[in-house]
Amino acid sequence: MPRRESRELELMLRGYSLTTAEILYHLPDHPSLLQSYVWQEFDIAPRFPVLNKFLVFWTAKLEGKLHSVRVASKALLSASELKLRDGELTLH
Repeated sequence: MPRRESRELELMLRGYSLTTAEILYHLPDHPSLLQSYVWQEFDIAPRFPVLNKFLVFWTAKLEGKLHSVRVASKALLSASELKLRDGELTLH
């Protein structure tokens, strides 16, 4: 299994779920206009520590003032879907 997929599987087994946030922010040069940014990462609901860390970075380092954040989260794998089986499959 490639490295990225194994990392994602490990996160899902640890309770992380795919989280998407739509971030609306004010354009620095035109504060009356809003722009949308879509952020997506594995995170833990309902506290979303990864998203919160990103938002802290945004407010400290980026110029566009945040207007609002809308969050959606979906677990892609649950414990009930993971079943261990005995056996071995060999391919030539």
